[in-house]
Amino acid sequence: MIFNYIRVSTILQNTERQLPSVECDRTYLDKLSGKDTHRPQFQLMMSNLREGDVINVHSLDRVGRNTKDILNLVEQVKEIGASIKFHKENLTFDGTSSDLYSDLLLTILSGFAQFERNIILERQREGIAIAKAKGKYKGGKQKFVSTDKEKIKKLIEEGISISQISRDMKCSRPTIYKVINE
Repeated sequence: MIFNYIRVSTILQNTERQLPSVECDRTYLDKLSGKDTHRPQFQLMMSNLREGDVINVHSLDRVGRNTKDILNLVEQVKEIGASIKFHKENLTFDGTSSDLYSDLLLTILSGFAQFERNIILERQREGIAIAKAKGKYKGGKQKFVSTDKEKIKKLIEEGISISQISRDMKCSRPTIYKVINE
């Protein structure tokens, strides 16, 4: 089978530039950060990967922004007996051949993908610090108003589990713990 893997970091980003004319049997699309491999469609694709399958990816940074993860992915694909092709870089890796120059290029480009992510995060932190200094950044919007917080505390006193409260209030358990500890 031929798989196309497409990833963008947010739901607002457009995927049309990735693999526009590359035929495939199945497309896997994630709209999540590439900081790690905890992406549902990525995991599904890897669980469906069999010997002889091909993964097409627009560019190396679409499978990850972490050097170790990218190198491990390529090794895992090769061990299965499948192949992965990074179209933008014109690099293909499979378990049948080894090209020292392609391996070197993979390692270097993986490092650049991780470096680029770190630069983006650094710029974001700098921008937030400047906005805070100017009083323009107040952080994320509060999940609950004071009446919601009182309701949560009352439910805890009644013995309702944190998990049940988080389901009812449509929030995470850590958010509930944060309210309790305020």
